[in-house]
Amino acid sequence: MVIEGMHCAACALTIEDALRSVPGVVQADVSAASQRARVVWNAAAAPPSLWFAAVRRAGYRALPAADAQARQQRVQEKRRALWRWLVAGFCMMQVMMYAWPAYIAHPGDLSAEMEGLLRWASWVICLPVVLFACGPFFASALSDIRHRRISMDLPVALGMAITFIVSSLGTFDPDGLFGREVYFDSLTMFVFFLLTGRWLELRLRDRTAGALEALMNRLPDSVERRGDDGRFVRVGVRRIALGDVLRVLPGEVFPADGPLLAGSTRVDEALLTGESAPRWRTVGGEVCAGSINLESAVEMRVERVGADTRFAEIVALMESASLQKPRLAQLADRVARPFLVFVLLAALAALVWWWPKDPQHALMVAVAVLIVTCPCALSLATPVAMLSAAGALAREGVLVRNLQALESLATIDTVVFDKTGTLTHDGMALRRTEVAAEMSAAEALELAAELARHSLHPLSRALVAAAISGTSQAALDARSWEITDLREAPGSGLTARVRKLHGAGPARTVLLGSAAHAGLPAQDGDGAQVCMAWADQAGPERHAIARFEFEETLRSELPAALRALERAGIAVQVLSGDRAASVARVAQRAQIAAWRGDCTPADKLASLQALQSRGHRVAMVGDGLNDGPVLAGAHASFAVGSAVPLARMRSDFVVLGGQLALIAQSILLARKTLRVVRQNLWWAALYNALCVPLAIAGFMPAWLAGLGMAASSLLVVLNAARLARKLPTLGTLADDADTRRGPRTHAPAHA
Repeated sequence: MVIEGMHCAACALTIEDALRSVPGVVQADVSAASQRARVVWNAAAAPPSLWFAAVRRAGYRALPAADAQARQQRVQEKRRALWRWLVAGFCMMQVMMYAWPAYIAHPGDLSAEMEGLLRWASWVICLPVVLFACGPFFASALSDIRHRRISMDLPVALGMAITFIVSSLGTFDPDGLFGREVYFDSLTMFVFFLLTGRWLELRLRDRTAGALEALMNRLPDSVERRGDDGRFVRVGVRRIALGDVLRVLPGEVFPADGPLLAGSTRVDEALLTGESAPRWRTVGGEVCAGSINLESAVEMRVERVGADTRFAEIVALMESASLQKPRLAQLADRVARPFLVFVLLAALAALVWWWPKDPQHALMVAVAVLIVTCPCALSLATPVAMLSAAGALAREGVLVRNLQALESLATIDTVVFDKTGTLTHDGMALRRTEVAAEMSAAEALELAAELARHSLHPLSRALVAAAISGTSQAALDARSWEITDLREAPGSGLTARVRKLHGAGPARTVLLGSAAHAGLPAQDGDGAQVCMAWADQAGPERHAIARFEFEETLRSELPAALRALERAGIAVQVLSGDRAASVARVAQRAQIAAWRGDCTPADKLASLQALQSRGHRVAMVGDGLNDGPVLAGAHASFAVGSAVPLARMRSDFVVLGGQLALIAQSILLARKTLRVVRQNLWWAALYNALCVPLAIAGFMPAWLAGLGMAASSLLVVLNAARLARKLPTLGTLADDADTRRGPRTHAPAHA
């Protein structure tokens, strides 16, 4: 849900308490930073109307996050906040204009009638501030009093009310208990400062949590759907169903997953894969909801819609992460409410202390204490920084599934990689070709590719790719061989009859596959091999044609990523279920000294636990297919690759584009995030330690207290907003890390 009217962590705690008090609500998580809530409930015991009403009784309004009105309500709320700020600013300037003569006049310069006129004018101009600009503070405070609770708006509203009442009494009855002094200028100034801080804070927090907001509103409101008469009619996205044919125009966003039926275009999938370069899609190519059509109109068939799309999985991940509360944030929330009680008691003590000397001054001291000690900065210190970092990572293609993991990631000293699909690409590359005298290497590869194109085996696809790289797709399609009676033995190879199209001679039987399938002796080698041979039907003899040896291709960004990890003081290991010889070759090419092959999932988990028992903080990087236990057991974990359903992953972070460089950037950004959180917490503590004694001693007027409160919250948010910028380059981050980390500690060598 989207919650309206939230301003602080105490609001989030209030809404959580209201929701959890409803019978049937199993779980309620509310985030003040993203202004969202997640409710898990038993539909039979608690219909949604009950807990929506509970939120409304608590003084807030809830809307479903997917509701079309939610975004409109957010825009209206921002406009109201802007109008309140403008009214407060205009009235502040007018009141200051009327207060200025009293500040500069000498005794006797102003007559009693003139002083009274200036006070009455200030009172009249102050009314819009109190009745309109201060509305959210008073509404929240009245709700707190009605429900017998304390939020951060209560002391602020008390300070505003006391200041206005004392100033009004000074205007109506100058000879009364509180004298003739008025504080309309102070009131309007600190209201303006508070609203300025909240407005800027709202803008910065929208930028911080903007990745989720932009993601939620990525899908279009309507799309063109083909009707029974063949014409396309624009309908709402919620009305499309499986099997519908849609036309997506240039610049529009695809609303569902499915193949293209007509047309070709370039598609921007940066949000889904982290790849900034557009991808070419033609007839038969798959497009995903949330990607953007860049070039020309295309038609697509809807195969997955709504919650079944990959886009919906990413939205669900980001929503879940944005509502999580890291340990430091939970600590701040627990401290906030007792601290508010302390604020009220401190203000009461200051009032009692100063009252016998000067009642009017006593009230103003109490107001300053109420305002200056509001713990907004303390409650914002952690969540805003965490969401800023999560937003920056999301824009680069790293989804944060567990916000708590950012704290753990900052302490990592060892990264363990899986091999297949992580350090290497899923495909294979042709490394060497051995041929008999009968054919050249190019001719043998051409024949093998024509056979292999009929198979989906990874090595068959690698053969076709090698042939295409050596020639062109058009040349390969021209075909030099006639192939008949092709059969595939799963896991072994292909058998077919082949004959040269432009040559004499009968058709011959050819075998392509493993050495056993081709009837050739196996050869020692550390790479995968494919053999091709002629089969003589009159006997068991086999005549070798060629032997192709393949190797796994390392990811191009791997060297830069490993250098960045090493410079940051992070050790690297490889744990793989593949053959030890293959793992050793990949580790040697990647210059990783510590590796282990032939690992079962249990072996990987045992190795990880052994590292942890020696005091290492370990991050695991895998492809998510068979690494579930070890991903769950690591202090922090990354799933690399986009083929695995996100919902089945047990990782803390998902690297959508498979770019290993982002892992080093994520670790170093997590360290920077934790430094920013500590800076924010220290600043909030230092600010209160300095300002509370000054306010109690009477050295801080109300307007300065309002300025200090607004400035402290704004400083915390601005400091956290630095994390929301584009991720620095690996070199920059690694240089920064070099100044804070010691030399790299190498993990044990391979077993």
